[in-house]
Amino acid sequence: MTTQISLPTDSSIQEGQTAKEQTGRPARLQYARYTLFLLLLVLAVGSGCSDSNADEAAQFFLRGNLQLQKREYREAIRYYTEALDKKPDFADAYNNRGLAKYRNGDREGALADYNRAIDTDPDFGATYLNRAEVRLETGDAAGSLADLQRIEREYKDSSFYQVRLADSYVRLNKPAPAQAAYDRAVQLDPKNAEALTNRGALLYSQKAYEQAESDIRQALLLNPKQDAALNNLSLLLARAENYTDALTYVDRALLVQPDQPYYLNNKAYLLLMLNRSEEALPLVQESLRLDPDNAWAHRTTGIYYLNRQEGVKALASFRQAERLDASVDDLYYYLGQAEQASGNRQAACEAWQRGESAGDLRAGAERRKQCI
Repeated sequence: MTTQISLPTDSSIQEGQTAKEQTGRPARLQYARYTLFLLLLVLAVGSGCSDSNADEAAQFFLRGNLQLQKREYREAIRYYTEALDKKPDFADAYNNRGLAKYRNGDREGALADYNRAIDTDPDFGATYLNRAEVRLETGDAAGSLADLQRIEREYKDSSFYQVRLADSYVRLNKPAPAQAAYDRAVQLDPKNAEALTNRGALLYSQKAYEQAESDIRQALLLNPKQDAALNNLSLLLARAENYTDALTYVDRALLVQPDQPYYLNNKAYLLLMLNRSEEALPLVQESLRLDPDNAWAHRTTGIYYLNRQEGVKALASFRQAERLDASVDDLYYYLGQAEQASGNRQAACEAWQRGESAGDLRAGAERRKQCI
């Protein structure tokens, strides 16, 4: 939420306010994500297909499965395509080719194959689950939820299914059903580290910090390399101003995913809080290279320039963050600071006023101190 939540883009759940008004926050939480991996080994031969073609299709299909297990995704795609050339109504092959494409980074291609599998077999429950995964990652949370609801009767007792259902509700800003689904996922499988990670992220967003930390630490006991949980524990420690320990956890997350833009930005923020500005700059720049629309990284860049008393550059970064996502924590507090540093007292008071209206405690406190 596990969570700035890969889920990512992303309609990620963001951090809540800290207890101490003087404390800033890094970027948002990260939700854990795992792709469903199904190998369907049963071949149903259609009546319109010759025995010879059906046998050959089955052989290509099984070869594709072997390559998929070996993570040789291009080879798997090639064999599944051969199977489909022999048997064009082979729903299992479309599903598994979709999985191979997904694993190979081709989400649009995966979605097209899942659509073909469902067109061929409208009751193919596993493909609805797989398509829901891709739809969620490509921003279609409503479509993901529709797919999951379509197969609820069949999958309601699957912990994996309940996590995906909860993730869709999170993206649709429906915390109550999301909480219920995460609770059900943990009840079904208390060792589901992903469920614990994502429930912890949701609890964090609701400012239930102790419960969030309990879930996240339990997830790390089960899977010490759960990068989303490592990132989120870092955010919890940063909230308590324990920046040194927070840095160790985000570093561990980066060992798992070195190019995750949220983690890079979070580390940059922590380095700023530790007065290690020159180390922070290349990290936040790399974060923005990977995700130019990350409002949190623009905010971090603004803090960097504000610390260096470069008001014009700070203002440009904060204003870009505002254009992208006005809900970023403490944005208006920092925007007002940059306006004031640039000699724009009225603009500073207006920024703090906007922040106070949006619930930014630091901005409100600054407005009362500077503008009344």
